[in-house]
Amino acid sequence: YSQKQSQTGASAMTKSPTSSHPHFLKRRQVLAGAAAGVAALSMPGFLGKARAEGPLKVAAIYTVPVEQQWVSRIHKAANAAVARGDIEYVFSENTSNNDYERVMREYSEAGHDLIIGEVFAVEDAARMVAADYPETAYLMGSSFLPKDDTPNFAVFDNYIQDASYLSGIIAGAMTQSKNIGMVGGFPIPEVNRLMHAFMAGVKETAPETKFQVAFIGSWFDPPKAKETAFAQIDGGADILYAERFGVSDAAKEKAVLAIGNVIDTQADYPDTVVASALWHFEPTLDHAIEMVKAGTFKADNYGVYSYMKEGGNSLAPLGTFEGKVPEEAMKLVMEREAAIKAGDFVVEVNDEEPKSN
Repeated sequence: YSQKQSQTGASAMTKSPTSSHPHFLKRRQVLAGAAAGVAALSMPGFLGKARAEGPLKVAAIYTVPVEQQWVSRIHKAANAAVARGDIEYVFSENTSNNDYERVMREYSEAGHDLIIGEVFAVEDAARMVAADYPETAYLMGSSFLPKDDTPNFAVFDNYIQDASYLSGIIAGAMTQSKNIGMVGGFPIPEVNRLMHAFMAGVKETAPETKFQVAFIGSWFDPPKAKETAFAQIDGGADILYAERFGVSDAAKEKAVLAIGNVIDTQADYPDTVVASALWHFEPTLDHAIEMVKAGTFKADNYGVYSYMKEGGNSLAPLGTFEGKVPEEAMKLVMEREAAIKAGDFVVEVNDEEPKSN
């Protein structure tokens, strides 16, 4: 794996890898029977020792490069905490699923206060490590809820359905063919809920819209995503929901529009990407840091900190499309955004696999 250390005022330092995986690997795999929870769940078993003054030692384990869209948001939040002086941060990227447990144990043995990462494909092994190091706090991306047998193992996921819904309102107002293509990686809860929220938003402004839904069976295969998007364009789609990299490339080549996910790629596609649903990991990480420092970290569901009312997601600025989205649609977006933040409007969380209609 490749290990780096982030320091305030200094560039990252790279150590020689003990095991290199330079190619992009699956961030997670389809989990049979996965049940993602929404409500916060408190478990017994606090890490009942407040940490000494000074920055926490934090380590992260990623199965893909930190440039990858989902992981990049975690990495960004960690570097922000470094800049504030709250943490010292090291990370491993391109860690294979087979190597994950070993790297996790190495960081635990090294005495890190908090270890973060994503264990969608290595759930059992990761929880076994946590059980072996009860004084270490673990905050892991997961499709499962916390368990009382690992009180130091909290979970999170990117519940950004609020911003996805708002981006759907814009897409519905922009489609002329009333035909929208959607390309995802795998039909797992974290993908499904965003697609459903987007579709619900579209129906607010274009209820008769037809959806073409496809999954490419990979977390990083831009050529396959691009070819799938081409097929949807040939099928009449004039807007594409770009859950994966490669979709916006197809949209650009065919002169149709796209909606982004997790990060804002409009700078790369100024005439293509109309809007994007952004994930902000800062509220999730900042709460974990606070709990670890206070000695009150426990096995909670941190997914709630990705909600819009917690500052965990937002709609990207329209940028190059400012003034090009119908005024009535933007008025509805602003009204619903305010209602979501106030708790007066709740976007449904639907983890079932979306289907073409």
